[in-house]
Amino acid sequence: MRLPALPLAQEREGFHAPGIEIFEWPDIVHLEVAGIDLSINRVVLQMFLIALLTWGLFFFAFRSPKLVPSGLQNVMESIVDFIRGQIVLEVIGREGLRFLPYLTTLFVFVFFGNLGGVIPPIFFPLNGRMALPAIMAICSLLLFISIGISQQGFVSYFKNALFPPGMPKAIYILLTPIELISTFVVRPVTLAIRLLANMIAGHLILSVFFVATGYMLTSMNISAVFGVGALIFSVALIAFELFVAGLQAYVFTILSAVYIAGALEPEH
Repeated sequence: MRLPALPLAQEREGFHAPGIEIFEWPDIVHLEVAGIDLSINRVVLQMFLIALLTWGLFFFAFRSPKLVPSGLQNVMESIVDFIRGQIVLEVIGREGLRFLPYLTTLFVFVFFGNLGGVIPPIFFPLNGRMALPAIMAICSLLLFISIGISQQGFVSYFKNALFPPGMPKAIYILLTPIELISTFVVRPVTLAIRLLANMIAGHLILSVFFVATGYMLTSMNISAVFGVGALIFSVALIAFELFVAGLQAYVFTILSAVYIAGALEPEH
């Protein structure tokens, strides 16, 4: 005799892996003005908190700077020196020192936004939502365009960007649309998506491992033994996610510096 098929809910009893729904948060305050959704949820509060934290670190570190730094001033000066030496001077040169405040703030803000994914009780990477990486990428886009126009002039900048010198004129039919898309569309899009994808992937992996670890450790069977190994591996994943948080902040910042350098002089 053929047994009746189990309901779908019964077939899936047991471990349930978290999905993309962990990136959705309900509104704390629902607000709509002129058809624009200005609601506040946990992600918005986290964004305000990180913006305030970034401002506070720089403000309290440098409001009364000492000749021999210590404490918070020493930590923040180390970050500034790192961005100055390893990004600004290496990529742009001394002419890029005027962009040091922007690039340093960008690095710190992106890093803290990434760090939220491993800090309790937040456990959510701010840059795991597209809006913020997209806005930061657009800021870098507008910055390097404005720099190019101010340094080379409006016509010369777009001429050098879209019509690279030394090419046969016929090739511009194909080359100019490619340069237009790659310079003014692909750059900000890839800048934002690279950060977004890494944060989504890291948060999903951590969530799956910790949920699975909890499930196995609370199981009254042999799975509890494997749960101990999964717990150890999950802790190692946290260390790796910390590394990724810093790496992605560095990549976002150095690519912004590369685009600025390219706008300063056409030969770059």
